Amino acid sequence: ERRVAERLRSALGPLGLEAHAFKVGWYNAVLLPAFHLPYPDDTLAFVVLSTPSMFDKALKPFVNKERLKIIRDPVDECVSHHLSRVKEKFPDQRVDVMFDYEMLPSRKPKFLAQTAAHVAGAAYYYQRKDVKLDPWGKKKIFGVCIHPKYGGWFAIRALLLFPDIQVPFLEQPAPVDCVSSEEKRIELLEQFNFHWQDGRYRDIIEVKERYSEEQKAYFATPPAERFRLLGLSQ
Repeated sequence: ERRVAERLRSALGPLGLEAHAFKVGWYNAVLLPAFHLPYPDDTLAFVVLSTPSMFDKALKPFVNKERLKIIRDPVDECVSHHLSRVKEKFPDQRVDVMFDYEMLPSRKPKFLAQTAAHVAGAAYYYQRKDVKLDPWGKKKIFGVCIHPKYGGWFAIRALLLFPDIQVPFLEQPAPVDCVSSEEKRIELLEQFNFHWQDGRYRDIIEVKERYSEEQKAYFATPPAERFRLLGLSQ
């Protein structure tokens, strides 16, 4: 696992991407069978996150180089391009990749990104059940992951699975509980569920780095118009 993790870090780090190891069994243990990943419990997997620097380190160079070939979402294509290059670094291993935007025929996502980030210790998934006295009554309240370094200024992009590598002795790291008070958790879920457009929930903790103004503008733009911002024609 260490060798694989190091190889991934050296490939992904310069692109502003992070990879966090987990065992499929940790993920399956907290979900209903309908959502299980179809691999043995000890299978090695990694959850891949994009950090604020991905925009400058990976997306812009990719767009400049692939200008005429981008058809779908530029970020999705950029991540997919780089992860297929990462697969080439493991010629003797089977590597399965699942992206956060992929759906099963049943319209269920291929994997639950926030659960994966939580079990891998990458980011803490704050949910309604983490609040003792909850003020929301019958409202549906969605949970949100907070990264100890980037707060809400990051995204979960993909899973890498290594079906040939079994890691029975991998130790599970707990995610950093960086929003530990009841008041802050209520504020976080409140902002994420009812005011997510203003992005305040992302700064629920002191962050080391956030999206640049240019990157914020990019993600605030409807997907169809993002091509123009990057100087691409649709």
